[in-house]
Amino acid sequence: MLQFGTGGWRAVIADGFTKANLRLLAAGLCRLMDKEGLNGSELCIGYDRRFLSKESAHWLAEVLAANGYRVLMINRSSPTPLIMYTVKTMDMPYGLMVTASHNPAIYNGVKIFTAGGRDADKSVTNRIEAEIAGIDEAAIRSIDYDEALRQGLVREDNTANDYIDSILSLVDTQAIKRARLRIALDPMYGVSQTCLRTILMTCRCDLEVIHDRHDTLFGGKLPAPNAHTLVQLSNYVTDRHCDLGVATDGDADRLGVIDEKGGFIHPNTLLVLLYYYLVKYRGWLGPCVRNNSTTHLLDRVAAGLGQKCYEVPVGFKYVSAKMSETNAVIGGESSGGMAVRGHISGKDGIYAATLLTEMLAVTGKSISALYTEITDTYGELRYREADFKMTPARKEELKSLLFEKELLPALDGIEKIDRSDGVKLWFTDGSWVICRFSGTEPLLRMAAEAENAERADALIAAWRTLLDL
Repeated sequence: MLQFGTGGWRAVIADGFTKANLRLLAAGLCRLMDKEGLNGSELCIGYDRRFLSKESAHWLAEVLAANGYRVLMINRSSPTPLIMYTVKTMDMPYGLMVTASHNPAIYNGVKIFTAGGRDADKSVTNRIEAEIAGIDEAAIRSIDYDEALRQGLVREDNTANDYIDSILSLVDTQAIKRARLRIALDPMYGVSQTCLRTILMTCRCDLEVIHDRHDTLFGGKLPAPNAHTLVQLSNYVTDRHCDLGVATDGDADRLGVIDEKGGFIHPNTLLVLLYYYLVKYRGWLGPCVRNNSTTHLLDRVAAGLGQKCYEVPVGFKYVSAKMSETNAVIGGESSGGMAVRGHISGKDGIYAATLLTEMLAVTGKSISALYTEITDTYGELRYREADFKMTPARKEELKSLLFEKELLPALDGIEKIDRSDGVKLWFTDGSWVICRFSGTEPLLRMAAEAENAERADALIAAWRTLLDL
């Protein structure tokens, strides 16, 4: 059964990710749109550089076109945020992006966006799943892609210029030009290099790019920007004396950063830095939003600036929904995804990287100096995380322990328990720990934060002991 997770539908290629399932997904969406009175509407489809992504985008289009829907096919591999931008600015009811984001190379998937360029929430994906359940695969209508092009049911175009211009209009390009920053970019063999290269070179940055060729295996590494995957970028930054190193994940909706000393900047830190900059230096007012596995230092900074921080479950659709509800300045996750008010409603690693460049230019300070400015005022918290691979049987066993038997580790000082998304424990000393299942990979994830690393490590260790991990 095709099931959506926190970041769309993802599956292993040739296992769950098949042409048959793609056709089912498209047919299910068509049935939903028929019931919503949208027949004849135009949708946007994009794809990344993964194996079968372009072909999969065409297979989706063939079903949509045969069922009375017009398709705008972005005619080259593109970032996910560009598709969200297109859905928003062209007032489309839905959009599709073929990608598995930061997952390993053996995965592919589809993200669905609703009106306004938002991530489809659970109510939408549940309805698509329900429509799929009633479909006879043999009865799915389809038209050859080239024939659909010839008939005008599918049109090919590239909206990158509009997307790039939109980002340039939102930042202080003159300040960036004056700063003459030297930046190293690592698109991780993904889709950000064209847009981000154009933006940074327009701002007269001295730009050097690594890992920009098309490689469906992502150089043999996970296309997720973290301390382990960005070692080469770190070395490049220090060897070339760069002011900044930036990296984006496979579909460019997440950002990874290397500071001028070659140190990896955790997404938690990056989120705090950008919120602090937007409120303290740009003078914006408004709350911020984070998911339940992201640093509580953001709460401290928000309170210190006279603002509020909201917590939501994991899944960027929850972040963007709360941002819209509260007119938040910024929202983000500990995995590197963030959105900023005034742009699209979803994650955009390209815009975040551009805004980070503006931050350095306007303040005239390095990343490390700015973070010290924050921690001197608000203190510092130590964050720890751990992932554990799960078989389906083991996952069900642990679900029973966590949510039916409601087992808890032997820890003192528990102040609050939340089981709305995994199990999160707050403690009287201000520390916290969460244990939850990933919605995109077969993993059990843990995260903890405390005044010192030993305490954070101990909180995760207690869960590991309880669950025999």
